[in-house]
Amino acid sequence: MKLPPYADLLGLSVETGEGAPVLVMPFARDVTGRPGFVHGGAIGGLLEMAAIAALYNALGEAEARIKPVNVTVDYMRGGREKPTRAVGTIIRLGTRIANVEAHAWQDDPARPIAAARLTCLLDRA
Repeated sequence: MKLPPYADLLGLSVETGEGAPVLVMPFARDVTGRPGFVHGGAIGGLLEMAAIAALYNALGEAEARIKPVNVTVDYMRGGREKPTRAVGTIIRLGTRIANVEAHAWQDDPARPIAAARLTCLLDRA
């Protein structure tokens, strides 16, 4: 799966399986905020990339440029010095607009560190 270049900057890798792909962001100096914690912007970027990955997965071979129109992130707890995972869930996939939710966690998916809601414009070729 080809993600936007920002995914490379964050060092993201993709875990595929059933359902939407899970993105993994390793803890590194590049994503550090205050000492020992992941920067909130990196977490927000991870959530956005997870939402885009879910849309690419759902669209399959259909070509579409995905343009986030609105992104809302809720931070629930600090991300610590360990890998962070995120997955996107499509709420509605229309012809031109998609609504996606994403959540990020570290040890346990039931204890998210952040969640996001995105509205995306689909520019289909």
